[in-house]
Amino acid sequence: MPEAAIRSLSHHIDLDWMAEAYRRTRKDGAVGVDGQTAEDFASDLEANLQSLLDRAKSGAYRAPPVRRVDLPKGGGQTRPIGVPTFKDKVLQRAVHMVLEPLYEQDFYDCSYGFRPGRSAHDALDAVREAAHVLGGGWVLDADVSSFFDTIDHQQLQDLLRRRVADGVVVRLIGKWLNAGVMVDDRVTRPDVGTPQGGVISPLLANIYLHEVLDRWWFEEVVPQLRGRASLIRYAVDFLLLFERRDDAERVHRVLPRRLGRFGLTLHPEKTRLVPFRRPKGGGGPKPGTFDFVGFTVHWGRSRAGGHVVKTRTASSRLNRAITAAYAWMKRHMHDPIPYQAAALGRALRGHDEYYGRPGNFQQLEKLRPAIERRWRQVLARRSQRGMPWHRFAWVLRRFPLPKPRIRRKGRTQLRLANA
Repeated sequence: MPEAAIRSLSHHIDLDWMAEAYRRTRKDGAVGVDGQTAEDFASDLEANLQSLLDRAKSGAYRAPPVRRVDLPKGGGQTRPIGVPTFKDKVLQRAVHMVLEPLYEQDFYDCSYGFRPGRSAHDALDAVREAAHVLGGGWVLDADVSSFFDTIDHQQLQDLLRRRVADGVVVRLIGKWLNAGVMVDDRVTRPDVGTPQGGVISPLLANIYLHEVLDRWWFEEVVPQLRGRASLIRYAVDFLLLFERRDDAERVHRVLPRRLGRFGLTLHPEKTRLVPFRRPKGGGGPKPGTFDFVGFTVHWGRSRAGGHVVKTRTASSRLNRAITAAYAWMKRHMHDPIPYQAAALGRALRGHDEYYGRPGNFQQLEKLRPAIERRWRQVLARRSQRGMPWHRFAWVLRRFPLPKPRIRRKGRTQLRLANA
């Protein structure tokens, strides 16, 4: 029954369930604080799964701290990622498998991040369609400051208990929230925050924001609006699109108070109200742009000459891709050229797999020459003779990098709150 707290969930988690959780767990990830690899765990798989299951059910399981790793984020900043132990990943996957179907009954269509059958591209399609229906309107481009570092443990557990009353599951999640983070052999256990990187973390974020934002939007905000509006959320990134400016300004004023009740804050510089009206002939103010899930959303011309909403790779993401490729090339400067070419080809195809959307070909084209120039620079350092252009042209003929390619087709999805 929707909205009822489920008291019995953990009975689903048996040895077969744990075996399936193990199958779904990545085997090539970084190791946690205990140093155990997936191969080590698999050496006595059934016994390890049974031990993990027994300790989880009895309450004897102690969640180890996660190992903190700082990943580059662009602009000289880093993003802290928590690396759980492998056995912790398996147990979190088992709990995730039992919670996901329950919450999928509750989650609204406006959320796309880390949900089965949904992707960032579905969210972009929804933004494009909503903007067309609203004629652009006004966009509240919101940025929650350090969401995973500030999420309140007690409030998260209180929200969780509204739907989950199974003691085993609630207890395990509480242990993961309080397990702490290890940095330089020191363990800290803050009262807020959940490390990114855990299997269960994206689902917990969706549960939190479903109550804090999505439910509030549909039950309290939308009924009071004078015009049409739409909420589109991908994990902790979300946009609010409004037909009317006054509606947008009212929500802009009350949103910080709503999030503040749950320990969250909006980034004062990155949160902004963007005029996004469809361009009109004869001049007038130029519509703004905004970034979402790695793309810049803007108005452009269709082949027929009309104004349509388009997406292009955000400049920060393009620069990040170039910087990451250059750093890899410098680390592997003395590797054989065929190996370098194969690795760079995989990186370019992976980039196109995500960013290869209709209308984004020019941005894809910018990446290849930037990668080629840096590749030549790196190869030139391998010899006192350097790497003349004619020699590098031979390398590219012998080991060509893949050409840019549009790999996705836009899909029409409408997610208007009160259309």
